[in-house]
Amino acid sequence: MENYFERIKQLRLSRGTTQKELASLLGMTPNAYQKYEYGEREPNMATFIALADYFDVSLDYLVGRSDEPGRH
Repeated sequence: MENYFERIKQLRLSRGTTQKELASLLGMTPNAYQKYEYGEREPNMATFIALADYFDVSLDYLVGRSDEPGRH
């Protein structure tokens, strides 16, 4: 099972989105976003929801509780 930070990075790369682009979408600096991918900072619930919506995956998939990306 992957950690949320591994999953976020994997999803971002699969979409061809840069850290800077995703940070801008989330309303934060690229440096702040980068800490999520390095596991140095945990997103709050609003950010987790925004990421799940952007990647069109379930929260369970995003945080590594499920290997099925689809929403239920």
